[in-house]
Amino acid sequence: MVQIRAMTTNDLGAVSQLLGGSWRRTYAPIMGADTVAQLSDEKHAPEKLAEELADDDKMSFVAERTDGSIAGYAMAAMDEKGDVMLDRLHIEPQEFGSGLAVDLLHAVLAAHAGIPSIALEVIEGNDRAVAFYRKHGFEVAERRPAAHGVGGHASLIMRRLLPMA
Repeated sequence: MVQIRAMTTNDLGAVSQLLGGSWRRTYAPIMGADTVAQLSDEKHAPEKLAEELADDDKMSFVAERTDGSIAGYAMAAMDEKGDVMLDRLHIEPQEFGSGLAVDLLHAVLAAHAGIPSIALEVIEGNDRAVAFYRKHGFEVAERRPAAHGVGGHASLIMRRLLPMA
């Protein structure tokens, strides 16, 4: 049994570990292990996550197992124009196919009810993520060349229209 809840400062270490492992598994074959390790260590350090958690324009969720361990994490950010970007959605590999990623996605969508759409950026080559997002109503809206993509790699901007309340 897994419970989706708002992230707290008590989750910083576990979420940092989850993100580091997820990035290394997913992106090392695309970007190289050293680049991925450097980017992840910078972006996913507990102190960086603490800054994001304190930002009122960002909402973070965790999936907590009954034993208290963190099985997944999602974070969405709203910009000054009111646009929402799903910045992160990561789950532990043993949760693949369990529906946990969908539950986290639904938590993010529910938290942003009334927003016209939600977007995300995914590195080209992360075919598992692209297929997941397509399955859940996201469509490619833009391709960013390497110079503007994540870590100097081309990426896709995907968007999903949301029902208006």
